[in-house]
Amino acid sequence: MGSEFLSNRLFQPEAIMAEILLFHHAQGLTPGVRAFADEIRAAGHIVHTPDLFDGRIFHSIEEGLAHIGEIGFDNIRERGVRVADQLPPELVYAGFSFGVLPAQKLAQTRRGARGALLFYSCLPISGEWAFGPWPDGVAVQIHGMDNDPIFVGEGDVDAAREIVAKVEDAELFLYPGDQHYFADSSLPSYDADATALLTTRVLEFLHRL
Repeated sequence: MGSEFLSNRLFQPEAIMAEILLFHHAQGLTPGVRAFADEIRAAGHIVHTPDLFDGRIFHSIEEGLAHIGEIGFDNIRERGVRVADQLPPELVYAGFSFGVLPAQKLAQTRRGARGALLFYSCLPISGEWAFGPWPDGVAVQIHGMDNDPIFVGEGDVDAAREIVAKVEDAELFLYPGDQHYFADSSLPSYDADATALLTTRVLEFLHRL
């Protein structure tokens, strides 16, 4: 299929529908993030897409990160965590790049999580940056490009491989390419073929939770 695939999978019975809390990346809640959420909704799932930037969309990752830096990374992450307080506990937490921070924290620390979908980023589950060990019974998929200078070059792929090695139902998918936001159809980094495969895998993951 043109991608590296690592898996330590425990299959579970199919469910009709999942409820997902999806966090956007550093450029904001772009039309491409909204379009991805709509595609998941079209398959019968509920998707919440909170806007952590109050409507602001940035033209580059650098501009978005500068905005996050002004407000504070921890403050923005905790905005996302607080969104979950208004929703039931049985959620799948998903995040694109920066959005992985609140998504992974919730998946690891909020009781009742059904699963996690981590796109372009991953935090370790050991060491000083970890939220703690991965909780039992929470499935996880991680997706990134094999030459992405951020996902691979900054070590997120190593954190992903640690999760696959230690977590019972964990998958890492690497796609050929060097783009970071490759599944955002509104950005120049978009890769249609990789996104189609990613979406198929995500839907398979959700239907078996």
